[in-house]
Amino acid sequence: MWAVETLKPWHDFYLLVGTAGATLLALLFVAVSLGVGFLTDERRAGTRTFFSPVVLHFTSVFFVSAIALLPWHHGGSLAALVGVTAVIGTILSAWITIQVVRTEMTDYVEDYLAYGLLPCLAYLALLAAAVSIYLEKDFGLDALAGALLVLAIVSIRNAWDLTLTMARRQRRRD
Repeated sequence: MWAVETLKPWHDFYLLVGTAGATLLALLFVAVSLGVGFLTDERRAGTRTFFSPVVLHFTSVFFVSAIALLPWHHGGSLAALVGVTAVIGTILSAWITIQVVRTEMTDYVEDYLAYGLLPCLAYLALLAAAVSIYLEKDFGLDALAGALLVLAIVSIRNAWDLTLTMARRQRRRD
């Protein structure tokens, strides 16, 4: 019951971060629907490289926040769910990092960091959090919160960047 008791003071944090993740994910869908002419077959690689990771990260923030709020789990079940999320996120973020560096769509170091490296590091922090939670170390809860904040903040930056890119390209077409 360590996880249930130690997560009680974190309730409002996970409620806030999870709600923000879900809301921002929904707003991203609205932004994409407004830029529907932007997402063409010719831009499929860009969509996979830049839009899909933002959806993954906001979904991860929502999912991990939601499972942190579940009253029934033990440290092992929480650690397992966070760990699986971390492994999937790390693998996908590493692949995305490679794609972002290889693409000719951006040559900004900020994009390499925000779309690739920082999310990868955040998922590695989630993995460290999962191990710490499994071992019932309080550090795990701090690492979990920090990783979710990094994912949320980087995804907000990336969603803004994508929205501006769609608006600029739409403006050039008109």
